[in-house]
Amino acid sequence: MKHAAGKVEEIKKKRSIKDNILRLVKRTKNKSPNKLIPIRKKIDLSAIKKEVAREMNEGVKSDSNIRSAAKTEEVKGYIKTGIEGLDALFKKGIPQGTSMLVAGGAGSGKTVLCLQMLNYQIAKGKKCLFMSFEESRENLIKHMEGFGWKPRDYIQKGSLMIERFNPFDITRSVDALLMEAKGELLIDIEPIIFPVEFKPEFIVIDSLTAIASAFVGKEDSYRIYIEQLFRFFEKIGANTFLVAETKQVPTIFSQTGVEEFLADGVIVLYSLKTGNTREKAIEVLKLRGAEHEHKVVAFEITTKGIIVYPEQEVFAEIKETED
Repeated sequence: MKHAAGKVEEIKKKRSIKDNILRLVKRTKNKSPNKLIPIRKKIDLSAIKKEVAREMNEGVKSDSNIRSAAKTEEVKGYIKTGIEGLDALFKKGIPQGTSMLVAGGAGSGKTVLCLQMLNYQIAKGKKCLFMSFEESRENLIKHMEGFGWKPRDYIQKGSLMIERFNPFDITRSVDALLMEAKGELLIDIEPIIFPVEFKPEFIVIDSLTAIASAFVGKEDSYRIYIEQLFRFFEKIGANTFLVAETKQVPTIFSQTGVEEFLADGVIVLYSLKTGNTREKAIEVLKLRGAEHEHKVVAFEITTKGIIVYPEQEVFAEIKETED
C-alpha cells in the first residue's frame, strides 16, 4: 500500500510540473505568437557586452573627469606653451604674469617658438600682441600661415595684433622722457610700448637685441628703459616673451647681461654644429618661483611647428661644440 501511495504521489508531482510547463509555454506564446521562447533561459551575450561597455564607458568618463579636474587644479595660476614636449620641461607650467627671456643664436628657432606659443594662447581666447622690431607684419603673418595657422582670422576678430615698431622711435622717446625727468630713473614707458586701446594678456617682443642696437653709445639709457619695461610687465600681469640674440652656444643670454637677471625665466635655444650639420637643442635655464627640468634636450622644426623631445638629452654635443 505504501508503495502504491508513493507511486500515485509521484504521478501527481509529474503532472504538476507538466501543467506548470504548459502554462508557461502558453503564456509565452500569447506574448510572442510567432516564436516560442524556451523555458530554459539563455545567456544573452550581446546584452552583457552592451552592459559591460556601458559601465566601462561611464567609468572612463568618470575617470576622465577626475583627471581633467586634477589637471585644472594642478596648473591653476600657470600657463602652458602648447608646444609638444616643451611643457614636459615645466613641472606645472609657467607662472601667470611671468616675463620670459627667449635666447639663442641666429636661426635657432626663437621667433617660431614665440609665434607657436602665441598661436596656442589665441586659440584659448587670450588677447595677444606680437611686437616686431625686425621682421615686417606681413612676413610674420605669412610665416604663421606656413605652419597651417590662421593669424588673419584672429586679427580680424581683434584677438591678435602684430605690429612692427621702429626701435629708434623708442630711443627718441626715452631720451625725451629722461630729459623731462632730469635724469631720474622713473619714467613712464607705457605710451611707448602699448598700441592704443589694446590690452594684451600675452606679449612677444622680437627682439631686445634690435632695441639695444638703437641705444648704441647710450647704454645707461637702455638699462633704464629695460628696467622700466620689466617693471611695467610685472604691473600689468601679462605673460611676456622677450627674444634676445646670442651666440649659438651662449655664456651671456642677453645684450647686456642685465635682461636675464630681470627676467623671471630664461629659455635657451641652441643650434649645435655636429660635423657638417646642425642639431637644435633647448633648455629651461631659469624659472623663478617654479620647478623645471634641468637638462638640455633636442627639438626640431617641422611643417606643423616645433616639437621638443624631452627624453633626448644632448649635453655631450654642447660640450664638444664649446671646446
